[in-house]
Amino acid sequence: MTTTTRTLAISIKGLTAGYGERAAITEVNLDLAAGSLTAIFGPNGGGKSTLLKCIAGLMQTWAGAIEVLGAPVGVHATRVAYVPQAEQVDWSFPVSVDEVVAMGRTPRIGPLGRIGAADRAAIDEALERVEMLNLASRQIGELSGGQRRRVFIARALAADPEIYLLDEPVTGVDPVTQEKIMNILDAEAARGRTVIATTHDLACAAQRFHDVVALAGRVVVHGAAQLVLDREVLEKTYGGHLVPLAGGGVVLLDDPHHQHGAHEGHE
Repeated sequence: MTTTTRTLAISIKGLTAGYGERAAITEVNLDLAAGSLTAIFGPNGGGKSTLLKCIAGLMQTWAGAIEVLGAPVGVHATRVAYVPQAEQVDWSFPVSVDEVVAMGRTPRIGPLGRIGAADRAAIDEALERVEMLNLASRQIGELSGGQRRRVFIARALAADPEIYLLDEPVTGVDPVTQEKIMNILDAEAARGRTVIATTHDLACAAQRFHDVVALAGRVVVHGAAQLVLDREVLEKTYGGHLVPLAGGGVVLLDDPHHQHGAHEGHE
């Protein structure tokens, strides 16, 4: 089913944005349907994080228009959850796991509001889903990298949003944690939530997402997840810096975060 026959969660027309005088994304046109599980991949500096921040209303756009849930950015801010990259978080801040997840309820109760029974239930359920309820009182800085990512996923779950914007949610985590996170995101998409995640893991993008967006300053392609295994798509996205591997795979030279070859063909 295409985005033309499904309700659009996000519609972007002619979006240009950047930093200082440098454009990070230019003339981006993209429609994402409600309930989609979309991976955004591309080279470092290709605009993946910039695109998420624009959708979340965290960054001023230069040109173009974005509609989120049928309205301009910010109108439905309480229905959107944004999870930043791990390196953008100050892990030394003295806050517990429970307190971090409780922040997900702030849009519903306000910064000075009191946590009620429904909020408490949502927080505990989110922690249980990411298997972190037993560490609720632990300081966030004492956790492993994978545990921290799961806590921030829980914070997003506690908000009960209609749209998830996740910047590198499975980067730097072990395979077991990656699988658990992807199972949660898949379940949210099955509930009709829209999940958009940036990733450097092409194998994960191909195997676990419904569709993909190749982004290299502009949208190279948007379509079925298997496009992430297409050699022509990869060459256009990463500038042709590919080295063929035995067995038909390729390795991307210009992306230090990407540790896996992208294998073409069928399993």
